[in-house]
Amino acid sequence: MSATYSNNNLAIIILAAGKGKRMLNPNLPKVLSKINDKPLIAYVVDTAISLNPYRIVVVVGFHKDLVIDFLKSYSTARLDFVEQKEQLGTGHAVAQAEGMLRNFDGDVMILCGDVPFLELRTLRNFLGHHRNENADISVLTTYADEPKGYGRIIRNKQGELARIVEEKDATEEQKQVKEINSGVFLVKSKLLFPALKMLSNANSQGEYYLTDIVEILLSSGNKATAFPGADFQELQGINSPSELEQAERYLNTKNNNYL
Repeated sequence: MSATYSNNNLAIIILAAGKGKRMLNPNLPKVLSKINDKPLIAYVVDTAISLNPYRIVVVVGFHKDLVIDFLKSYSTARLDFVEQKEQLGTGHAVAQAEGMLRNFDGDVMILCGDVPFLELRTLRNFLGHHRNENADISVLTTYADEPKGYGRIIRNKQGELARIVEEKDATEEQKQVKEINSGVFLVKSKLLFPALKMLSNANSQGEYYLTDIVEILLSSGNKATAFPGADFQELQGINSPSELEQAERYLNTKNNNYL
């Protein structure tokens, strides 16, 4: 049973700054790629608005004006925008929202603008879990038979979240783990931005990984949880034209099943 939550205690950050090089359209931000004539970012924004949060901050970057102009014309809800001027990783992207949320005291939900099928029910259950557990940071997870390409959820002997390891930094043993990171987080606002300032880019990508704040917060005695509460199909990001086609087939099949 989900906890009762106050929407005034929830803010949402949507990451939408990426170029999407593999989408083979160099002049179009990835989040404006369309499924059934609707941009990916529109699906994510619709779900975020349905949670009725205190504030929604969209992190833009590549061809930012295209994303901003679309969202302003698409939605009548208040959306705030911040720019990630350099592509330095997900942790760096989230950090750009600090100014917008400086006076906010509550939970910050982080969503990816290229993950269009996350359901409102899933996010409500995730928020309920986070608050029932009185967690400081939580990550939404799922299980994948073929987890290649995804960050792995590493748990300790007690079954508690210990860290998240990106695929390119994982050992062969860690690559056998089938529980994967969705990229969707909930973090107490007063802990989030100080933790982001402690990130290092000493990894194979040379980027500031958002996932590293799990270990940073755990090392300070904070509580972290991993909630395997989503279907794998909900969490699939779109990174190539073929994945876009697959996503459209999935959505059409899903819609037909409701008819």
